[in-house]
Amino acid sequence: MKTIQLLVIDDHTLFRRGLIALLTQDGRFSIAGQAGDLGEAMRCCTAALAPDVILLDNHLPGVRGVDGIGALKECYSGARILMLTVSEDEDDLAAAMLAGADGYLLKTVESEQLCDGIERVLGGECVISPDMMTKFVTAFRSKAPQVLPVAELAPAPADDPALDSLSAREREILVWIARGESNKGIARELDIAETTVKVHVQHIFRKLQLSSRVQVAVYAAARGLA
Repeated sequence: MKTIQLLVIDDHTLFRRGLIALLTQDGRFSIAGQAGDLGEAMRCCTAALAPDVILLDNHLPGVRGVDGIGALKECYSGARILMLTVSEDEDDLAAAMLAGADGYLLKTVESEQLCDGIERVLGGECVISPDMMTKFVTAFRSKAPQVLPVAELAPAPADDPALDSLSAREREILVWIARGESNKGIARELDIAETTVKVHVQHIFRKLQLSSRVQVAVYAAARGLA
């Protein structure tokens, strides 16, 4: 089975080496490259280096990680970018997501959650540390209303047919999504199969006419469900 190719960008050599050692112990991942800053990462950009996921720190020397997301996306076409940082600042979070990051995890994340997050990002999900989800919703409601339709940001009307169309189980899963929980985590919490959760999530997307877990989180928060 093809391993997930990673590019690790972090200026703290000890942390970077430790992270690489941790990830290479997991058979799902291989290290395509590493860099201590964005300049080095851009210089490494060749046809031979084609990472699937870029793990990007924000506090880098010279240019911040969030300010280099666009250039990295252009250079490493098709690569997903997962921020891995110590910053719990909502402005950094909003800037990263607006710039096109595919996820935002804190360096305090458990190794299992990090590995799971990498796979989820590669699968097209937007992954955000659960303890950052409230800040994420706040940041997007106040700083980036253009990202989502106004209807998704406004308080829910007294009669909300879309929300009313959800089953009791779908509402329950909606709340867990808004808290930033993964399908695997939701399955564990509700003691149901992960495949069952995936089916419910797809039903939620369809009924609410949303296309991502990020939109679901904002939708739920605007309606006081999260």
